[in-house]
Amino acid sequence: MNQDAEHLRLLSIFHYIVAGVSAFISLFPLFYSGVGALFVYLARQPGESAPPELLGWFLVGFGIFFAIVGLAFALLIFLGGRALARRRHYGFAFVVACIECIFIPFGTILGLFTLIVLSRESAKRLFLSAASAGPVQT
Repeated sequence: MNQDAEHLRLLSIFHYIVAGVSAFISLFPLFYSGVGALFVYLARQPGESAPPELLGWFLVGFGIFFAIVGLAFALLIFLGGRALARRRHYGFAFVVACIECIFIPFGTILGLFTLIVLSRESAKRLFLSAASAGPVQT
């Protein structure tokens, strides 16, 4: 049982790290928003060969949309790590681990190891005992 507690602790730390990396990487699509804003600016200037303004607005929307989706995914990973650390919300942690498997390579590795640990009966008992202990003191 002590080994499962240690595994859950390590997995929660790795979830925090992957959430931070995911949040950083999710800001990269904002580069497209900057290029799109430049296109909109250039289209409004009198010139010879300006890119279409509609393309600029498309790039702005594209960048913002994917940045928001990436930040939401990073928040999901962070909350999954928090659930593992507190040994609460077993189902949520399990679903987050399943979703992480889509994102190669780090999400897949972390998701698989989390699924392996969460599938053990002794780990399920840790979640049940923490749930019956009452609210968590922070």
